[in-house]
Amino acid sequence: MIVYHSTKASFLDDAFKKDIEVVILNAFKSRIGRVVAKSEIRSWKESLLAMAKVLNDDAIPGDCGVAIEYGIPQSSKRIDFILSGQCAENRDQVIIVEPKQWETARKTDKDGIVTTRFAHGEADTSHPSYQAWSYAALLSTFNEAVHEAKVPLHPCAYLHNFEDGTVLNDPMYADYVERAPLFLKGDGERQKLRKFIQQHVRHGDRSDIIFRIENGRIRPSKQLVESLGQMLDGNQEFVLIDEQKVVYETALAVAKSSSSRGKNVVIVDGGPGTGKSVVAINLLVAITAMRLLTKYVTKNAAPRAVFESILSGKYTKTQISNLFSGSGVFVGTDPNVFDALIVDEAHRLNEKSGLFSNLGTNQIAEIIAAAKCAFFFIDEDQRVTWKDIGTSDEIESHAARAGANVTHLKLSSQFRCGGSDGYLAWLDNVMGVRETANRMLDPEEFDFQVFDSPQSLRHEITEKNRINNKARLVAGYCWDWKSKQDSRADDVVISEYGFAMQWNLTKDGGLWIAAKDSVRQIGCIHTCQGLEVDYIGVIVGPDFLVRNQQVITRPEKRSRHDQSIKGFKQLFRTRPKEARAKADAIIKNTYRTLMTRGMKGCYVYFTDTETAAYFRSHLIQPLATKGLSMVASPQASYDVGHTPPQTGES
Repeated sequence: MIVYHSTKASFLDDAFKKDIEVVILNAFKSRIGRVVAKSEIRSWKESLLAMAKVLNDDAIPGDCGVAIEYGIPQSSKRIDFILSGQCAENRDQVIIVEPKQWETARKTDKDGIVTTRFAHGEADTSHPSYQAWSYAALLSTFNEAVHEAKVPLHPCAYLHNFEDGTVLNDPMYADYVERAPLFLKGDGERQKLRKFIQQHVRHGDRSDIIFRIENGRIRPSKQLVESLGQMLDGNQEFVLIDEQKVVYETALAVAKSSSSRGKNVVIVDGGPGTGKSVVAINLLVAITAMRLLTKYVTKNAAPRAVFESILSGKYTKTQISNLFSGSGVFVGTDPNVFDALIVDEAHRLNEKSGLFSNLGTNQIAEIIAAAKCAFFFIDEDQRVTWKDIGTSDEIESHAARAGANVTHLKLSSQFRCGGSDGYLAWLDNVMGVRETANRMLDPEEFDFQVFDSPQSLRHEITEKNRINNKARLVAGYCWDWKSKQDSRADDVVISEYGFAMQWNLTKDGGLWIAAKDSVRQIGCIHTCQGLEVDYIGVIVGPDFLVRNQQVITRPEKRSRHDQSIKGFKQLFRTRPKEARAKADAIIKNTYRTLMTRGMKGCYVYFTDTETAAYFRSHLIQPLATKGLSMVASPQASYDVGHTPPQTGES
């Protein structure tokens, strides 16, 4: 989506004859439906007036296209300024300008990274030329109109307040400056930028390039699983963007400096779809290429099973086992054997290891002890079992005991859920995880739909799966695993609709999310966490209810076979309030995690009609349902009092 689209001539009128920042703000409110911070409004004013001065030249055609604030599909990133037109040979051209108000910057020893001052203080960030080039790469990756037509993209950066270019033009950044030229403050630099524009745009936008970009189909998103083999071969499959690049380069620098006497622990905090696994795999490749001993570690077996399946045939079993492992194999490992251990989904780490949880003392402590540098990629809101101990505080505590230095890094930009940061904030708010300003969701921002029957949900997911085998159906663990003992038995049974399916656990196990025909079975949190699909369908069971606009969780409605809240009853007897709070977090985290597995859409069926109505009431389009059933869903009368569970030990 583009916030502002006009010609150069009209843009100059808006810039010189009106308050351009007000024009953009009004357009932003109209197109996006929200306001922005005052600092961003000031940034629009300064940067757009600076761009207007550049374009105020008769040699740049008045009918070339101007687009401001273009939201890159499948990401939360926006390109500030785009120019479109034709070159001297009448071929389409697009110029991407990354304007910045920086006045100073310092060089770092990290590839493509500089330090500059922001409102909150100095911080590392990507070099402006790297940023402009990476945004162009994103646009080409996700926009079919650009990719299929092979429209040339010419990125550049314009620092209109920056006078001394010694740092930014340092030879270590030369490769990125060559890809995306850098223009600074002053009449001479302004004239250079004009010539750069004139070099590529000699005629106006005769073929509506901007319109085609805005309305271009979104190309299929590249997924980590598909790209893993190429990445391990050293090919750059994903361009790291903004804080991803900063986190990667910072982490790599820490790994290089670590030793037995100078141990390091790096905690990387990031929500679903922020690129934790992409950064982690890139680190694995880079550290391995440095001939350092490293492993990619996950507690959850499903991602490892999928990765190993993808690599099978290309790598030997020994090579694969040397690269990937579970989190419980470091019991008794000699200190500092590994140069680096890269722990993905670190929130899932447990205290004890082994099949019966009777080995070792603490997985976090054992990983830190075994490595000179330990990386923990974490999202505390994805702790989904009673045994999960992966928190920043816990990691810091064990790092201190080991005498390790701790570095905190943050990933925030969204590359899943349609690139919608707003969807995640809305989900947190509507599920009662935390209060946010995102009380309503526009389904056009992210494809979220509430279904009136499980059959209609299954039908829609099945249809989506026909496209490329990347749609799956999952559910909360509220139904017993009967098919484990009887292969003919159904597990998830919703009798009032005649709906019956089996859990995935018997046939495909950890490979369920990638296996052929697995759309015919229902997945659970254990076989999809840490992985992604294009469309996810979620069945929300009676363990999650809404009454009088309040979210209520009921651990007693979990299946007796569910081990994720084993320990609830025992703690409830002595500390009921603490037990309820912990179970509440696990249930909410489980459904939040399930509802963020989809890159393009999330479709949901609630077994409780009041809960379904509550979620619909928080959608901007009130009739955002599909496949309405002719069968009325019975409204159960639930006792939501705080009574101990009546089922077996969970």
